[in-house]
Amino acid sequence: MRTTVARSSQWIVPSRKNGSLRLFCIPYAGGGPSVFRSWSEHLPVDVEVCAVHVPGRETRVNEPAIGDLMCLVRELSKAIEPYLDLPYALFGHSVGGLVSFELARELRRRYGVEPFHLFISGCPAPQLRETDPMYDLPEAEFLARLQQLNGTPPEVMSHPELMALMVPTLRADFSLRDTYRYHGEPPLTCPISAFGGTQDADVGHEKLEGWREHTTARFHVRLFQGNHFFLRTAQEPVLETLTASLNYAREVAVPTQSCSTRSMSAEQVS
Repeated sequence: MRTTVARSSQWIVPSRKNGSLRLFCIPYAGGGPSVFRSWSEHLPVDVEVCAVHVPGRETRVNEPAIGDLMCLVRELSKAIEPYLDLPYALFGHSVGGLVSFELARELRRRYGVEPFHLFISGCPAPQLRETDPMYDLPEAEFLARLQQLNGTPPEVMSHPELMALMVPTLRADFSLRDTYRYHGEPPLTCPISAFGGTQDADVGHEKLEGWREHTTARFHVRLFQGNHFFLRTAQEPVLETLTASLNYAREVAVPTQSCSTRSMSAEQVS
């Protein structure tokens, strides 16, 4: 049964209407649509920034979080289908990068379309992942690891009632990464850009370079000043790079026909 727009609207938070391109943005563990709230102000006016809102985060905090990455991807692929009437790109940070990659492959399998560009941020190539699970650690150890990652604001970490509400979702979010198993498929035909932080000790250049084997098109790595959460501290240069890539895609890579025509081949959207 076709996904309704009403159901899809729970998952997709668009910044504007009447754009000619869509950029679907998937945040890191614990993040929600607010991560990308200001992005539309700094990207080209014809780019519709569509923040992905998964269960368990922000205003969906009372919904059960999904801890299986491929289950999340299948649900998201159904929700995103009504939005595939325009050329689209995918952006994902940290575990959101892994979701973006598998979403691109699922959309290819399910609808026969690929993004015109895949942006991977702060995420090692899936075949290079190192197993260091934290989603099922005892509470004290889990909270200590969260603090080390420096992604949760101190004012939130110091609020016991708020953390009690967030921990189940955070565990599910890290389960997306920790229980994921990579399976090889033919590479995508869209360009891939891999972003990283110069001070990110866990996701260095080599792990970003590994994304090269997942595309037959253009590929490049770009490092920004900052640690794993350079997305916040280096937002301006990140958005400048996205703007340049989207402008290039508009001129060269984005197909002129609608993505809603399911006959579009992978070669046409590369």
